[in-house]
Amino acid sequence: MTLFQLMMLGASAFFAYKIYEHIQTLKDPTHESDEQHQRSSESSPVNVASLVEKADEAMQKGDLQKALAIYTEADLKAPKDAETLFKMGYVLAQQNRDDEALERYNEALELDPDNTSIHQAMASLYRKMGEYASARNHLNASLLLDEKNPITFYNYGNLLVDMKHPDEAKEMYKRALEIDGDFQEAKEELAKLEGEK
Repeated sequence: MTLFQLMMLGASAFFAYKIYEHIQTLKDPTHESDEQHQRSSESSPVNVASLVEKADEAMQKGDLQKALAIYTEADLKAPKDAETLFKMGYVLAQQNRDDEALERYNEALELDPDNTSIHQAMASLYRKMGEYASARNHLNASLLLDEKNPITFYNYGNLLVDMKHPDEAKEMYKRALEIDGDFQEAKEELAKLEGEK
């Protein structure tokens, strides 16, 4: 699996869990007049969840523009939702609209500061932008929240390679493999570094 596929897998799992979590909190609608019901359903949680689901499908099909448009509509109907903002940030990052992506990620992180997926995404974006100190801060935050995530250690290793710290990078890849011995990408990166001795 490539790093992109791993990130997509992680993002998809996160999205699926959040949708499941959201659906569990839905309540039966009360008895209202048809007109009142129609007005309230325009921004109801069910309608917003349906929009997010359609956007997720568009993103999985690679239609980033459509996904972004639908996430934006969901954000207008139910503002201040960390999941929607995170997904908007992810799509913007895929379109190389890095500054806009960071804005959405920051908004999502303000709403959900203990979300490792947001920290991971921000670290990847900062790494891409060459802002290694910021990337490192988010990876450290992610590890504080979940010290058993092999992807965090793998991403940390990649960052340390970019920062020209091969010995520290090896340690991160080894940590990833301690948690997940079948993590092929970590094995490959570790082997490259050990071959450079």
